[in-house]
Amino acid sequence: MKRRPGREPREELGVTPPQEWAAGAPAVAHAVEYSLDQTSVRRAGVTLLTMNQVDGIDCPGCAWADPSPGHRHRNEYCENGAKHINDEATSRRVTADFFRRHPVSDLARRSDRWLNQQGRLTEPMVKRPDSDHYEPIGWHQALTLLAAELKALDSPDEAVFYTSGRASNEAAFVLQLFARAFGTNNLPDCSNMCHESSGSALHETLGTGKGTVSLHDIHHADLIFLVGQNPGTNHPRQLTALEQAKRNGARVIAVNPLPEAGLLRFKNPQKLRGVIGSGVRIADRFLQIRGGGDLALFQGLNRLLLEAEDARPGTVLDHDFIRSGTSGFEEFAAHARTVAWEDVCAATGLAREEIEDVRDEVLRSSRVIVCWAMGVTQHKHAVPTIREIVNFLLLRGNLGRAGTGACPVRGHSNVQGDRTMGIWERMPDSFLDALRQEFGFEPPRAHGLDTVNSIRAMREGRVRVFVSLAGNFVRAAPDSAVTEEAIRRCRLTAHISTKLNRSHAVCGRTALILPTLGRTERDVQAGGEQFVTVENSMSEVHTSRGRLEPASRLLLSEVAILCRLARHTLDGKAGIPWEQFEADYGTIRDRISRVVPGLHHFDRRVSRPGGIRLPNPVNEGIFATSTGKARFTRNAWTMPHAPERHLLLQTLRSHDQWNTVPYTDDDRYRGIHGSRRVVLVNPEDAAELSLAEGQSVDLVSVWADEVERRAADFTVVPYPTARGCAAAYYPETQGLVPLDSVSDISNQPTSKSVVVRLEPAAPRPDGPRR
Repeated sequence: MKRRPGREPREELGVTPPQEWAAGAPAVAHAVEYSLDQTSVRRAGVTLLTMNQVDGIDCPGCAWADPSPGHRHRNEYCENGAKHINDEATSRRVTADFFRRHPVSDLARRSDRWLNQQGRLTEPMVKRPDSDHYEPIGWHQALTLLAAELKALDSPDEAVFYTSGRASNEAAFVLQLFARAFGTNNLPDCSNMCHESSGSALHETLGTGKGTVSLHDIHHADLIFLVGQNPGTNHPRQLTALEQAKRNGARVIAVNPLPEAGLLRFKNPQKLRGVIGSGVRIADRFLQIRGGGDLALFQGLNRLLLEAEDARPGTVLDHDFIRSGTSGFEEFAAHARTVAWEDVCAATGLAREEIEDVRDEVLRSSRVIVCWAMGVTQHKHAVPTIREIVNFLLLRGNLGRAGTGACPVRGHSNVQGDRTMGIWERMPDSFLDALRQEFGFEPPRAHGLDTVNSIRAMREGRVRVFVSLAGNFVRAAPDSAVTEEAIRRCRLTAHISTKLNRSHAVCGRTALILPTLGRTERDVQAGGEQFVTVENSMSEVHTSRGRLEPASRLLLSEVAILCRLARHTLDGKAGIPWEQFEADYGTIRDRISRVVPGLHHFDRRVSRPGGIRLPNPVNEGIFATSTGKARFTRNAWTMPHAPERHLLLQTLRSHDQWNTVPYTDDDRYRGIHGSRRVVLVNPEDAAELSLAEGQSVDLVSVWADEVERRAADFTVVPYPTARGCAAAYYPETQGLVPLDSVSDISNQPTSKSVVVRLEPAAPRPDGPRR
């Protein structure tokens, strides 16, 4: 029976033991159930059978790479990808009548799940100042209104243009071109909140902000580290690559505070042995590290490798590579030898013997890859941690060779492509020079605002117009109360969106909803049917072509909306051919080919099966750093500290969730059913804090500004997380992350190391809770 989207789901918590394996036949059943709850068998079949295929629909769910053409499964998707694509392809519709029945104040009280389940947006809507309702508005009137607000600003820097990783390369390029022609570099994006630390560390040490590995490298590595990531939920197709690596003889070391199902064992539902057999063990060794202890772990490993070289000179380190391809080794080595073991063990929660066992695994391995995700990047010391990972790889020459490298695993399907296209508030002069050469205007050179600084500027009244290309900024950003107050201070907010979310309910005095085509839908313009392109985590750029008819005849593509907005706003400035861009996306790709290195003859080359792999300078022995070589760095030991009777909280996603959107209230891999308002606590910590299983508590964030940030009414669930650490779901706990608690250098919010105390919850009236 189909769920009734008009009602809030009722929370009834059930807890079962966590699963010890991921995927298998239940993944197929859950994917089919959710897909058919959203749309018809025919539409679900179209999306699933074309997803991640050559000339098909690129999965919007994550950025993991596809196998090469000829090696793809007929069903080249995971459970969560199937859910996400059919969540977009839903047959449910949000019409003008819906907004007449639901004032903005009502929408603001609704849960993320309820808002998403209402279906696809179908026509442009406007909320006027002092009104509590959205009402229909024509496209011309909507874009004229937005353009007038932009032109009325005292400075272009009073506008912010935010981008989610779901946007295509073509839309991202057009947005950054419009913003810079308008006169600002205020181009924050979702990467500011997820992998900004990776980019900062890799740029400094290797000269590129991207990872260096391919699927072929994963398949042929001897040893793979999975650090601070949960592939079974956040990038499940990575498990297929790890399965192949395991069958080729690789060993895997998982490093994480929680023993996630996808780190332990994988039952591939596309193979008989994955359905009726026991599957493949993923982690040969699981290091249950304390949150934020990864810096100390790699410092300890690096000291052990240096000492092993001392004991057996010439047999451990790659001296030829260190001498010819790196700088700073002597300073690094001298510092690494001073790292104290009591500090390493305190930060990691591991015994020295456990780390020595890992060293032995490293010494037996010729080809090593380190993968990491937000469990590494969302700490105050995230950049030093990733620099230390690079030190680890450099010591034995595990960069630039087959089966080796650095692998930051990104979440959104095109977050890396957006950066390649220029969505960054600090693009280098070389990119801006290329824009000037190609389009004949002088782009602004002053750095713009990232996500955290955009929120500060809106709060202080320095930004008055906020434009979002996809995404759910209000829920994804930290310090929810501060973010919401900041957004509400804007004179106008505009969201280019496919579905309803909280950012439409928490808005500026005037607010626009600009509904757009989804990636699943056919995009027909004056020049014919169009395709778009995306870039995955491994720097492969390929096409995506929608197959379904649009959800409404009133929808416009992202590219069309942005091109029309540019025409309304710029009044012909710089002579950029916006109308031509809208009619034929190939003309955008032609311009990209002359601006972005590695994308020459873009339109022609990307149409080939498999697309284009962008060159990675590291794999060619080129390091565009300050020394012209890969850089060893010295990183001071540090660790997050929680005072007595406090815990270190990490925010995380449930298995049944994509980004800020929960599909159900279940998290079956962790054994949580029927509610998301739970806090996972180590049983020994719970006993020390006199917390009972099932007790209702408030989570109270502790930060230097002494402002109380409270997430109310969470249920304590004893769980095998690391001692001193706790976990709770995102985005419900985003309000606990202080805006000013950010990573050094990268300015990324520290959502994985929030100091909290747990207080007994006060009795509260019944009602839906966000």
